Amino acid sequence: MKKNLLIFQRMNILKILLIVGLVLGLFVSFNLINDTSKYEDSTEEFVESLLDKNYDKCISLMATNHEIAKSSNIDTLKLMFLDFRQTIVNNFGEELEYTFIKTDNNQISFSDNSLKLNTTIAYIEFNNKKNLSVFEVVFDNNTNKIINIQISNFKTSIPKMTYFWLFGLLAICIPIFNIYVIVLIKRSDLKKKWLKYIMVIFLNVPSLTYMAVNGLSFKLLNFQFLMGVSFNLMGFINSYISIGIPIGGLYWFWNLYKNKEIYPMANN
Repeated sequence: MKKNLLIFQRMNILKILLIVGLVLGLFVSFNLINDTSKYEDSTEEFVESLLDKNYDKCISLMATNHEIAKSSNIDTLKLMFLDFRQTIVNNFGEELEYTFIKTDNNQISFSDNSLKLNTTIAYIEFNNKKNLSVFEVVFDNNTNKIINIQISNFKTSIPKMTYFWLFGLLAICIPIFNIYVIVLIKRSDLKKKWLKYIMVIFLNVPSLTYMAVNGLSFKLLNFQFLMGVSFNLMGFINSYISIGIPIGGLYWFWNLYKNKEIYPMANN
């Protein structure tokens, strides 16, 4: 009776952890969606105003009162906008598409450490349907306005996504296999099944990663905890799919097969 109660308590703890993880994941996703919209929309509005030569609108979107930018001269800014616009048009044209990639918190400090400037760097991918690059945009966290914007040195052709999505089909097989093994474990006579579940869920290593831009790579000690798969679909540059070799699932599948838990006639 005590043994059954202990197993029940462990299963409840595992369920609670899964629920907490789901709630935290939803909370993080909600905040990420807000950041995505805020930074992508502001950058797009600024660049489109720049391409339309509406430099007054560009200035209104900038944090001109921020400590970094408050000494900037308006006429000087307009000359800088002119040069920046010409760089964009010469390299990418005037018809652009935008995709949020990521942000970095950036606590800028002066040399005497007397002032810390609360800013965020947003990376916004843009393309003209042929080539792509990234805007690195510094935002003032207090006003959510732009302090500085520049194009990264990175420029490449838009990749063909055929192999990327084919790799994605392969990735779908990993969690399906792991779920199948978990079901087999549940139906088996194994003891301490919850330990086997954890092994199947978390022991997915080494990993293969396919990046939309850089292609396939291999990492020996890279665990994939989401049932053997992780992915990111933010733009071309930051899009990847990673699959972990399901060592835990394969181990228990083989053990169940060997002990006739899957196919009773297997060893006859």
